[in-house]
Amino acid sequence: MLVTGGAGFIGSNFIHYMLAQYPEVEIVNLDKLTYAGSLGNLKTLPASDRYHFVKGDICDEALVSRLLSDFSIDTVVHFAAESHVDRSIIGPGEFVQTNVVGSFVLLEACRKFWQERYQLDVKKCRFHHISTDEVYGTLSKDAAAFSEKTAYAPNSPYSASKAGADHLARAYFHTYGLPVTMTNCSNNYGAFQHDEKFIPTVIRSCLQGKVIPIYGDGSNIRDWLYVQDHCAAIDKVIRLAPAGEVYNVGGDSEVANIDLVKKICGILDDLVPAKRGYAELITYVDDRKGHDWRYAIDFHKINQMLAWSPRVTLLEGLRRTVDFYREKYVAS
Repeated sequence: MLVTGGAGFIGSNFIHYMLAQYPEVEIVNLDKLTYAGSLGNLKTLPASDRYHFVKGDICDEALVSRLLSDFSIDTVVHFAAESHVDRSIIGPGEFVQTNVVGSFVLLEACRKFWQERYQLDVKKCRFHHISTDEVYGTLSKDAAAFSEKTAYAPNSPYSASKAGADHLARAYFHTYGLPVTMTNCSNNYGAFQHDEKFIPTVIRSCLQGKVIPIYGDGSNIRDWLYVQDHCAAIDKVIRLAPAGEVYNVGGDSEVANIDLVKKICGILDDLVPAKRGYAELITYVDDRKGHDWRYAIDFHKINQMLAWSPRVTLLEGLRRTVDFYREKYVAS
């Protein structure tokens, strides 16, 4: 199995998950080690003898092709992406290069390797592409949740670049018969997420006694998915789903940003009491450009077809996440 972006947040959790679950799985992790990736996320891997790390860029066609051949790769799980919306607003070019061009390089290399040069049985191969609910755009308060049939309407350079990659993945299935599957997930949270992301920022701000920045009035709504539940969903899709299928993966946990922050503050009030409640650190800042108001995922399809549903409640997942970052920030 080739995992791209495996030193990042979701990718590293997935590698931990797969090595622990399957003694027959051998994983090659291709990661560029940008600011968002860290080999520290992989220090405590189970069965590390079945794990190989290669530092490199998914846009490097020669490297990708060599890895497919050298390791006889039959499964690719493609996490590698630029994913921070604020960064995409400042510098969109890098997002197009990594998310669109990089995905094309991977798809084309797999097509050549599996179907032409190596002539693997494509029924025994799989290219799984990780996408996001942000490609669907935004929802009003009472609108139905995103389904797999929702039209794409990306509103940021990040989501537009992911939409481009999605269309390429779909095209490679329909045009070339490449055994592609895809999942569009809601906001992930849990261990190993980069410090700049929303939940780690809230926890760090609390523990360091700094202001907790909230865009606008904090009413923006997100559906939060615990990362281990996401890994279990990807695993099911890779093993059980027919090629060409797309599944939405959600956490069944819609909550406004301000309410999520207050939940985290309440957990920390119990675990690490301060002189004043942590919620007093909340500070509202100017909203960002193109800020989608609401995301919500309808995961009926993956539940019905593959018997997957999220198992970790938002409160339990937040407690686990707070525990992880509390140890990290205290140690640092």
